[in-house]
Amino acid sequence: MSYFRPAIDAMTGYIPGEQPKPGTKIIKLNTNENPYPPSPKAMEVLHNLDGEWLRRYPDPFAREFCQAVSDALGVPADWIIVGNGSDDVLNVLVRSCAEGSERKVLYPMPTYVLYRTLSAIQPAQVVEVPYPADFQLPIKELIAANGAITFIASPNSPSGHVVPLDDLRELAQQVSGIVVVDEAYTDFAEYSALRLVQEFENVIVLRTLSKGYSLAGLRMGFGVANPKLLAGLFKVKDSYNIDAIAIAVGTAAMRDQAYKNACADKVKISRTKLAQDLKSLGWKVLDSQANFVLATPTQPNAESIYLGLKERGILVRYFKQPGLEDKLRITVGTDEQNQMLIEALISIKK
Repeated sequence: MSYFRPAIDAMTGYIPGEQPKPGTKIIKLNTNENPYPPSPKAMEVLHNLDGEWLRRYPDPFAREFCQAVSDALGVPADWIIVGNGSDDVLNVLVRSCAEGSERKVLYPMPTYVLYRTLSAIQPAQVVEVPYPADFQLPIKELIAANGAITFIASPNSPSGHVVPLDDLRELAQQVSGIVVVDEAYTDFAEYSALRLVQEFENVIVLRTLSKGYSLAGLRMGFGVANPKLLAGLFKVKDSYNIDAIAIAVGTAAMRDQAYKNACADKVKISRTKLAQDLKSLGWKVLDSQANFVLATPTQPNAESIYLGLKERGILVRYFKQPGLEDKLRITVGTDEQNQMLIEALISIKK
């Protein structure tokens, strides 16, 4: 007899991108971390850590951080739920709203595979609607399936494309469940769907500090939605899901928008050059509004290039799944890291 529920025995766990051991000399372009350090103001807060923060339980609603988000993004502070990374908010959403075949989870594929994992844990039936080759949102199919939750990553991973606001608006109007717009990479994009939370009670927009704010190791994210929607989520979230250090450091980072924007601008400039350099090698590169590019090499195949780069101390992401087996997702690094990548690719081609 198994110790676990049948759903757990049957599922495949989420496999994060490879994380090398601390101190390993490697160029890490596989998990979409920001290549630049966190805000100096955030680091100052960390260096001045007060032991009293650790003795006491943290604020269960991270209200200081919520106020910083409110000031930065122009949304009311009581329209915000904070999570241990935006993955935590995703988990709360699935636990709150999805169940079996009656309350399904929907999303277009390929996208963030954690949506599938969280649904399997629940368990809840999943409907995966294929993206067409041009990555236009399959609105009709998503509306017809009418799930309890519809996840839309925008910018999407691994493609890097942004879903037009009119498409998201139409989806929110037509479905009876919640539309989750996962904006983990929005700091590198031309526009955001944040305004939709004011228009639709069933829309929640998720953000993270892992990408634009260079705080992937801190684990902090948040959702913005109508308080009527948040009320149910607050019932499900862990009581003290955000630690005091994350609240303090995250607040300082959120208040330093100038630094975050400057780093994001550097990434966007580097993204353009990286795409051009890959194309000069004969690769096909999708237009991206994230801090990575999805690229298809001509020769040799994607998997062998992934392995060849790894041998040379460079990690990129290879997805061995239908529709992606001939592609690599490459995080935008510093200009020096990107140049070393290109030189490595040239040596592999030889």
